[in-house]
Amino acid sequence: MRRLAITLLLTPLAGLAGLSLLAPLAHASTVPPDTQAITATSSGDQVATELAPVDVLQVSGLFDDVQVQSVQDAIARAEDNGSQALILQMNSSGAIVTPDVMRSLLQQVADTKVAIGIWVGPSRGARAYGLPAQLFGVADVTAMVAGSRIGYTGELLKLQGDHQVDLGPNGDQLRNDSMSFAEARDASVLKLDTKDLGVPTVRAMVLAMDGVTLDDGTVLDTVSQELDDKGNSQNVATLVRFNGLGLFEELFHTVASPPIAFLFFVIGVCLLIFEFFTAGVGVAGLVGAVLTVLGCYGLNALPTRTGALVLLVLAMVAYAVDVQVGIPRFWTGVGTVMFVLSAWFLYEPVPGNDLRMSWVTLFFVIAGVLLTFIVGMPSMVRTRFSTPTIGREWMIGSMGSAVGAISPEGVAQVGEAKWRARTNRATPIEAGGELRVVAIDGVTLEVEPAEGGARDYRERRPKTDVAEIAADDAEAR
Repeated sequence: MRRLAITLLLTPLAGLAGLSLLAPLAHASTVPPDTQAITATSSGDQVATELAPVDVLQVSGLFDDVQVQSVQDAIARAEDNGSQALILQMNSSGAIVTPDVMRSLLQQVADTKVAIGIWVGPSRGARAYGLPAQLFGVADVTAMVAGSRIGYTGELLKLQGDHQVDLGPNGDQLRNDSMSFAEARDASVLKLDTKDLGVPTVRAMVLAMDGVTLDDGTVLDTVSQELDDKGNSQNVATLVRFNGLGLFEELFHTVASPPIAFLFFVIGVCLLIFEFFTAGVGVAGLVGAVLTVLGCYGLNALPTRTGALVLLVLAMVAYAVDVQVGIPRFWTGVGTVMFVLSAWFLYEPVPGNDLRMSWVTLFFVIAGVLLTFIVGMPSMVRTRFSTPTIGREWMIGSMGSAVGAISPEGVAQVGEAKWRARTNRATPIEAGGELRVVAIDGVTLEVEPAEGGARDYRERRPKTDVAEIAADDAEAR
């Protein structure tokens, strides 16, 4: 039953994790089929080593503190390594950082001596929405994959000095709306003149940047003319160095996404409740603690509604009330209502993204929680604790050991099972100490030290002990 409950708790996590892993593969398969026509001018794996390299940073998901820091680090790294340009491969639906943090990033992009290119890709479904779209107004070169969109910038942030966020003469249309590649090109939002095909790959972006003159007069040189073995002239692109988030950065960036933060928190709390009612600390408790901490981090990074968070916590408390009695009743229904409301209204919207979880995510999480608290945990509790007391009288007089200190309450192990235990305050039992079961009160064992324990006749004793005490008193008289 323990394994069944853990399975029911982890099934939604595994399902959503699988969907998260499959999503990038699905997007990758949507790269435009005309890629070869654009990149044919490049000569395969040959690299023009005499040219300064170009760095590429993959930027996807919501702009959180981790993502902003990665862009700032990439700019500093490009400056230190002598790169002539840094391309941000962007697919972002908004930012969850404060406007001040985003303003600092825009200022750094505007001030850097390295040419900054923004490329919305790699798939037709790529987006540049919200505050991240304002990077188009300070970057040196901007381009998009055909089919991608940009917009919902909101009010343009003001920068210091002579720099400003400039999205062109028609940039106001992007504040509360979005544009396709063709619309953005016609509205002079893009800073790279390309054909209707757009710029479908990073390699095409590097090739298209060759010869572009920046505002300070610098001319980008990303392609070199070389002769092949047959003496024919060919275009050879400069070295392109790809960068991304590290393992731990990727973990925290993933956790700061709406469905993952919600799912981690819910599953973590469910596992902690499960471990609490099994009167022990095991794998489920450790996993639950880790997921709860990660979920709290994600919820703290995201713009959440305080009322919805309170409802979410109260829903878990309501579920736990009925778990204790072992039968889903009134509080399970109350908890379900609060849980659904909290899930639907949990996040506040940001420009370009309402942050509301999809119906698929909500369905699997709600269904998983209902299965856990209606089927899994009550069955486990009934199996674990609801055996009649008569069937456990054999335990009276049995020897065991203290899992932790019992003073006056704790956990005792009798045989292979762990039980809640209580002892007289005058006779505390240290962790690992031997003990004897003297009575059973519901699902709690009343114990005393195996040796040297003070007898407290105010506490309950089995009838056999009471008879022996009465006989001893009679003989004494």
